[in-house]
Amino acid sequence: MRPFTPPKFVRDAADSGSALGDLPSWDLTDLYPAPDSAELERDMDWLERSCAEFAADYEGELAGLDAAGLLKCVERYEAVETVAGRVMSYAGLRYYQETTNADRAKFMSDCQDRITDHTKPIVFFSLEFNRLDDARLAALLSENAALARYKPVFDRMRAMKPHQLSDELEKFLHDQSVVGASAWNKLFDEHMAGLSFDIEGETLGLEATLDLLTEQDRSKRETAARALADAFSRDVKLHTRIHNTLAKEKEIEDNWRRMPTPQTGRHLSNHVEPEVVEALRNAVVASYPKTSHRYYALKAGWLGLEKLQVWDRNAPLPHEDQKTVDWKSAREIVLGAYGAFDPEMARIAEPFFDKGWIDAGVKPGKAPGAFAHPTVADAHPYVLLNYLGKPRDVMTLAHELGHGVHQVLAAGQGELLSSTPLTLAETASVFGEMLTFRRLLEDADTPGARKTLLAGKVEDMINTVVRQVAFYDFECKLHDARRAGELTPDDINALWMSVQGESLGPAFEFMDGYETFWTYIPHFVHSPFYVYAYAFGDGLVNALHAVYEEGDPGFRGKYFEMLKAGGSKHHKELLAPFGLDAGDPSFWDKGLGMISGMIDELEAMED
Repeated sequence: MRPFTPPKFVRDAADSGSALGDLPSWDLTDLYPAPDSAELERDMDWLERSCAEFAADYEGELAGLDAAGLLKCVERYEAVETVAGRVMSYAGLRYYQETTNADRAKFMSDCQDRITDHTKPIVFFSLEFNRLDDARLAALLSENAALARYKPVFDRMRAMKPHQLSDELEKFLHDQSVVGASAWNKLFDEHMAGLSFDIEGETLGLEATLDLLTEQDRSKRETAARALADAFSRDVKLHTRIHNTLAKEKEIEDNWRRMPTPQTGRHLSNHVEPEVVEALRNAVVASYPKTSHRYYALKAGWLGLEKLQVWDRNAPLPHEDQKTVDWKSAREIVLGAYGAFDPEMARIAEPFFDKGWIDAGVKPGKAPGAFAHPTVADAHPYVLLNYLGKPRDVMTLAHELGHGVHQVLAAGQGELLSSTPLTLAETASVFGEMLTFRRLLEDADTPGARKTLLAGKVEDMINTVVRQVAFYDFECKLHDARRAGELTPDDINALWMSVQGESLGPAFEFMDGYETFWTYIPHFVHSPFYVYAYAFGDGLVNALHAVYEEGDPGFRGKYFEMLKAGGSKHHKELLAPFGLDAGDPSFWDKGLGMISGMIDELEAMED
């Protein structure tokens, strides 16, 4: 790789890192010592051998297994999933640290190719399992408690039974996957990580440029927004091609699988009923006038503007102290909030800071945004941040650590049962944010500080609920429109603006170029229809927090049991101990009522 000459942004990032303290980087040696290590090659060889042996032992034989035999089969399948997951976690995490590094990109692709080849012999497992007689399977589960523990996994597998293709076609799709959606995903990631923006003589990456949209200086916000719009407009044809291709590929596979809607696959993987998602979506859309529209009208007044521009959406309040929160303080704030809820939560979160489980700094080529990756059940999660010391960055830390705590607790379920559906995966993360917010609110010593915190939390909740449901509506419209034919950039831009105007409300004007801002949202590329999970999680947590504040004496114990359950229970079972039911349309009004209540308090401060 040719030498890299750091632009000013890199020096600024280093200076910022010094001011923020010692920002941690990942230590991935808990997964493998190095990409060329003997341990990784050993696991690859084991994977190839084990998959071949698994197929030799079980293909065509599942129907004749007794309960003990089927349990052994499932445990061997789980071991394969664990080793494959460990390899790809290692390759993926290295890649996301530096997506513009060609060697890392090649290593990840090569690992994916090899694992796809090695696991091809076991594709039969889920297909043949789904052909087992229902009565026969029920009898086997009743005979063996250890096998019955896997019933939630079996239920999710068998939910795909009506959509299952022939064994030959399923094997073809397995082989073809490396040059299908995953290849377009990688193109998107590498392109976005390679973007640079000239902002007043400085060269910034995407993450740092987006961060300028939260600056106090309005001219800086506008400059950043226009630079983003210029880049997104310049690249809109590339993104249009990516979205057209992925949507068409999905349509083809959905048609073969007899999926009634483009969203069905996501609902099945989330183990959530379509009517529950529809109730959530309808409740949020109906709330726009009393949540986002009302809040942004207030904000326009605070900023002294007749109309807000898109660069004002996440602007700080005029009186807001633009303090920088160093890393040590951020750690103390979040662990303090977690520990105040329960010392065990802080104890679980602490190793993330001390053992190289967080990669916090902004670096060239690093993936933008933030995430927590669970890796595999016999390892531990890793958290990625792009920490710049803003108060919102502290909340992001609280959010991702919540994921991490959840993933650590759920790991006890084992590889197949620890994975939590997306709708429930946001529970601990949003709850961690809420704990941190409430702790900061308690410590607010002036009305101005309280107002700043409330406004920030309302904006975060609007971004999590209103904005994500608008994203979901955009995706629904895009996939529906793609079924009628190829979409032009103008077609997709128009769909984007239709949901933006509806969700943000009359307080906004939209600059030229904003119509292309759909291009940078990674969820549309990586995980179609993922976004409603954020709104689901926020609404669920708001309802949970209301139960907590009401003083349920057993709340902490029930909360930890919910996180430990991972993917072993349906959302109805998990929420029942709290007296909650996401299937009840009024359930979502509880969470939306919390947002409205905070806006009520902000309005009262104006009197």
